[in-house]
Amino acid sequence: MIRVLVVDDDKLVRKGLISAMPWHEFDMQVVGEANNGERALEFLHTNVVDLLLTDLAMPVMSGIELMRLVRQQLPHIHIVVLTLHQDFEYVQEALRLGAIDYIAKVQLEKERFEEVLGRIHKRMMQAGLSAEGNKPVIQDEAGFSSDRAYVWIALNKELSFKGMRPWSEQEGLGSHELQWIEVEPNLWLSNPVQPEDSITQLRMEQLIGSLAGQSGWMLFGLDGLKGHKQQEVHRWLREYREKEFFYDYDPDQPAIVYLTLNNSTVHQRNSSEDNSNVLKIQWSSHEWIHNDLVFSRLVYELKLLRLSQVKLIGLLYGLTDEWNRLFVPLGLVKLELNPALDSWHEVEKWLIQVRDLVRKALAKPAFSPEVIECVMKAIQMLHQELHQQVTAADISRRVNMSRSYFSQCFKEIAGKTFNDYLRQLRVEKAKEYLLYTNKTIAWIAEHTGYMDEKYFSRSFREQIGILPSEFRLTMREGREMSDK
Repeated sequence: MIRVLVVDDDKLVRKGLISAMPWHEFDMQVVGEANNGERALEFLHTNVVDLLLTDLAMPVMSGIELMRLVRQQLPHIHIVVLTLHQDFEYVQEALRLGAIDYIAKVQLEKERFEEVLGRIHKRMMQAGLSAEGNKPVIQDEAGFSSDRAYVWIALNKELSFKGMRPWSEQEGLGSHELQWIEVEPNLWLSNPVQPEDSITQLRMEQLIGSLAGQSGWMLFGLDGLKGHKQQEVHRWLREYREKEFFYDYDPDQPAIVYLTLNNSTVHQRNSSEDNSNVLKIQWSSHEWIHNDLVFSRLVYELKLLRLSQVKLIGLLYGLTDEWNRLFVPLGLVKLELNPALDSWHEVEKWLIQVRDLVRKALAKPAFSPEVIECVMKAIQMLHQELHQQVTAADISRRVNMSRSYFSQCFKEIAGKTFNDYLRQLRVEKAKEYLLYTNKTIAWIAEHTGYMDEKYFSRSFREQIGILPSEFRLTMREGREMSDK
């Protein structure tokens, strides 16, 4: 049983999650709830919890601060972030602190509860977080005298493979030829054989044939075992599955691949985080949409990073949010991250599908792709430079369009005039600051591009109907009432 603690300062959100989520279907049970990080930490120190589901923006102690303390004091607890924030930086920070998944509250529609909870459970299994998956396999300390063995491996520990056990009962594959040890769930290692005594072609065809219809599995030969201890080989296999197999798995070539046991096979990722930030910026531009070479290069470089699966999914969540921030206001398309990204093969297929969807959506007969791209660049500039004084004249010049034609195209494509779009963008960002930070009104005015606090307050009241200070007070009082 996986014991769950739900932490959110909004009582309605907590109660909704606790009552609506199909916890029992995934062997989970909610054992507690808290409305801020401080109370959550108190609960964690006095109760047994396996999974922490926490909001990021909370009073008294934020989710980020809670995560830091849990990582230091209770590192065995697994964390999933629940947040309204869509910025990539929040995803990155959560993943750096050890979150195994990131869920935007906008995803929590009733029909998606089972999908979301299933993904969390799957991430835990893939990361080796189940109690069964962490049980060590007792082996003797004798080193291998032969150089080669064979390995059956699945993308995760839950995949079903009929006929996998017991091996000795499979026709033609008796224990006199190959014996198999289960290193961990769905990861099997054969007894070593000398290369010259390798199993016959017929036997290999039988092994490969058993893969038919078994998606997610692969058979490979492992060389270089001689002199290595069994425990060392098992450790290498577990690390390979966690860090590399996600990228190596190819459903079109499930067998047979030969790997060599050495220290260089499992890659190091010391600089991946910095490089992923650079790639994130490149993917946030629009060149990849129409340029085949740019798209192929970005896909190749993303694979080359070989991020862990959790970090890669976090990066894709952030990119999806970035793209939707541009595409949705233009009425083009709303993208969703495919929850079934079990391998790099699936990631690459999803990226191709995303590109096809965007290109079709951009094929508006009234405008050329170049004009639409200019408007998209303009919207991206507004999001990135919201704290600055930006004007239609300046933006139109930077995207190489005349002021009048730019204004006309912007209104028809975005559905709003440039000034209306900018005004709405600023007030939405201001509302986020008012709700989720304690920054002063003057600071918020400055960071949303207003000349001074008075002008900001007047503009805010014209659009929302109340002053910024009243908005903050009203919303917080409402949340406190709902929490009682």
